[in-house]
Amino acid sequence: MLRKIRLIAATLCFVLITLLFLDFTGTLHGWFGWLAKIQFLPAVLALNVGVVLFLVLLTLAFGRVYCSVICPLGVFQDVIARIGRRGKKLPYSYSPALSWLRYGVLFVFVLALVAGVGSLVALLAPYSAYGRIANNLFQPLWMWGNNLFAYLAARVESYAFYEVNVWMKSLPTFLVALATLVVLVVLAWRNGRTYCNTICPVGTVLGFISRYSLYRVTIDTDKCNSCGLCARQCKAACINSKEHKIDGSRCVACMNCLDTCRKNALTYAPVWKTKKQATGTEKPEPEDKTNLSRRRALSATALVVMGSALKAQEKKGEEVIMKRDGGLAPIKERKEQEKLTAIVPPGALSIRNMRQHCTACQLCISVCPNHVLRPSGDLMTLMQPEMSYERGYCRPECTKCSEVCPAGAIKPITKADKSSVQIGHAVWVKANCIPLTDGVECGNCSRHCPTNAIEMVASDADNPKSLKIPVINTERCIGCGACEHLCPSRPFTAIYMEGHERHRVI
Repeated sequence: MLRKIRLIAATLCFVLITLLFLDFTGTLHGWFGWLAKIQFLPAVLALNVGVVLFLVLLTLAFGRVYCSVICPLGVFQDVIARIGRRGKKLPYSYSPALSWLRYGVLFVFVLALVAGVGSLVALLAPYSAYGRIANNLFQPLWMWGNNLFAYLAARVESYAFYEVNVWMKSLPTFLVALATLVVLVVLAWRNGRTYCNTICPVGTVLGFISRYSLYRVTIDTDKCNSCGLCARQCKAACINSKEHKIDGSRCVACMNCLDTCRKNALTYAPVWKTKKQATGTEKPEPEDKTNLSRRRALSATALVVMGSALKAQEKKGEEVIMKRDGGLAPIKERKEQEKLTAIVPPGALSIRNMRQHCTACQLCISVCPNHVLRPSGDLMTLMQPEMSYERGYCRPECTKCSEVCPAGAIKPITKADKSSVQIGHAVWVKANCIPLTDGVECGNCSRHCPTNAIEMVASDADNPKSLKIPVINTERCIGCGACEHLCPSRPFTAIYMEGHERHRVI
């Protein structure tokens, strides 16, 4: 029964968190966004004391339930391990804990966190690793499927679906996500939860706490015949059947061993109850052999439910996405101007705040309707979001990224406040401006500026009828990038955004 409850809860959490990264409209975040905010590392970085305290108490009470139910990367490994062990009657075996590796990785992780080396933190964080896999590898497949439905619907004059652009946001991030997926699949396929119990820093922290949990899986030595069946079914490799010991720091409370034991020698109960059983003050429970065929059927049903939930994307096609403004097809391929300072979204407060709190899970990137956010290629901020205006601009009425960020890297911001937050300012490049290079009227930047920070003036002060060029009021510019995005100059625009280290209210 406990295993059934764990499977149902883990399946729901995994499917819903995956859908948060796949849903490019951001619709599901209104209902299930809290699942991203209860992840351990984002809650710590966001200083969400309530969530951190809840997870610590949960671990103290029931062991590493977080790793087997809430963490999407942990559940993903279970899915791969389940597929990998098909056909293998006894796939796993006990192995001693590699404590030096576990705590060594944790020390490096904490050091990187304190030093602000966000790229290293992002590589090791489990929730962020799964987010990058879902965003870079799974979401394009999801979007292609959506486009197929849109094409088929259009053939029958139905517009329940709309076509979306599928593009690679960052090659380095894509390669990192692909390498992470390959490593996880190989480890989980061969040895189950190897990543969780040797590399994952969150698993190491919760493992240390779970040593003192109230509820634990224990072995009744009077019933155990040392057959080793439980150890060979333990994907955490934490059951030493010969010595009748279970490493509580590595046990993720998956309950697989409870259903496997044919002698009913394993129990998941409070510590004080197991002590009473050991001293013989309580009567032993009657032996109950496990129905293995029923167990397999239940596991298969859980996987079918997960697959069915993933297909539920059809309902989100009814939502309307904010479409990109413009209408000027590029004549030449656009090249991005090299910026001295990167631009981070409104609500990030500063580049420093972004570096200290962002885990590079890329949830904000997946929901950005204007295609402005993309992963950074800088080594110190690798995979963290930054703004680029090649495919759109940051609309003043959009606050999607601040609504979904679970780590406090992008603080919640209202639509009214966003229009007054200056994240950067426009810079005019005279040599690229079309009125001067081609001798024709333009003014596209001025017409689309939402804050009226650009004014068109005569290029020749002595001739009021001369072609007009833009003049930028940097005090009014908020750095939204509308002028840069809509500038028709190619290959480089005549106007581009330069970021600010610290944001300010104008």
